[in-house]
Amino acid sequence: MIRPSILYEDDYLLVVDKPAGVVVHPTYKNPDGTLLDALPAGTRIVTRLDKGTSGLVVVAKSAEMHARLQQTLAEPDAEKFYVAVVDGIADERGVISDPLASDPHDRRRRIVAPYGAVSITEFERLVRTDEMSLLRCRLRTGRRHQIRVHLASRGWPIVGDAVYGRSLDGFERIALHASRVRFTHPATGRIVEIASPAAELTHLSDTFDQFLR
Repeated sequence: MIRPSILYEDDYLLVVDKPAGVVVHPTYKNPDGTLLDALPAGTRIVTRLDKGTSGLVVVAKSAEMHARLQQTLAEPDAEKFYVAVVDGIADERGVISDPLASDPHDRRRRIVAPYGAVSITEFERLVRTDEMSLLRCRLRTGRRHQIRVHLASRGWPIVGDAVYGRSLDGFERIALHASRVRFTHPATGRIVEIASPAAELTHLSDTFDQFLR
């Protein structure tokens, strides 16, 4: 069983650091060995990450706190940041606000569509090479696959994302990491701000060291 790092814990919630390659909830294809299996009984996962994505996951210790955290994390002042390595030279900064919907030909995928749900991703480029860019992204909404689809729609698919870009030999994950979260605690009113160890990476080479080791 995996042993996720617990970066924050109180009587109401946890924030854990999920490794890449771990499924969050049990599914038909992954009935055990999930993040939920490694957490205390009765906990409920609030922020979900795809199997190939690593980083911070907020976990509630009760059904009531789960509902309150979902509402809190949807507030405009809540902050959810990611770092991503993408193919191509991304713009220095920008906002992508293309609406997202399920792909009618493949329900596992998401697509940009005028009839889709409002979806907003802010980004800034931290470092670039001649072929790739390291981006910091902030989610203003929390749609499934939002960052992956938004960046790919601009011609900057995330490295290792075979669904919206291309796979990479020897690279068994997606180069996307949930790096920082900040929100008002629903029970105490205090600000909770947690950054994962990878959040302070400032060089593209360091990021590849993190993702490829």
